[in-house]
Amino acid sequence: MTAEKPCPFCAIASGEAEAHVVLEDTQTIAFLDRSPLFIGHVLLIPRAHIRTIYEADDATLEAMARAAKRLAIAVTTAMAADGIFVAQNNVISQSVEHLHTHIIPRRKGDGLFSPRVIWKRVRYCDQAQMAEVAAAIRGALP
Repeated sequence: MTAEKPCPFCAIASGEAEAHVVLEDTQTIAFLDRSPLFIGHVLLIPRAHIRTIYEADDATLEAMARAAKRLAIAVTTAMAADGIFVAQNNVISQSVEHLHTHIIPRRKGDGLFSPRVIWKRVRYCDQAQMAEVAAAIRGALP
């Protein structure tokens, strides 16, 4: 990113910004979304600043796919979800210009894809709740 607008995800990846990290390895890091669609919504990013999937190399994409699978299992288990939604915006609707994958717990009837879908964000009660959710997800990692 430019000096005018530093990348918030790079700041998390480097440890300069705080986040509730649930998984990290040499190539990726995953943390709770601060403005989730549902409690337990996780963002997975490459540690390197890569804007979109179009610029990502195969090794990064493979690392992200492996991490996404582990996170899908952990989020489903920790959140007692019925399933999972894994998504990625590239350019259109990409709120942060750093490649990221959403791992979102789903429940039957949650309305996420209803005919009149309005993706309303929810809030955690406080940092303690976020820490508790992050710990539950970490504890459910395969």
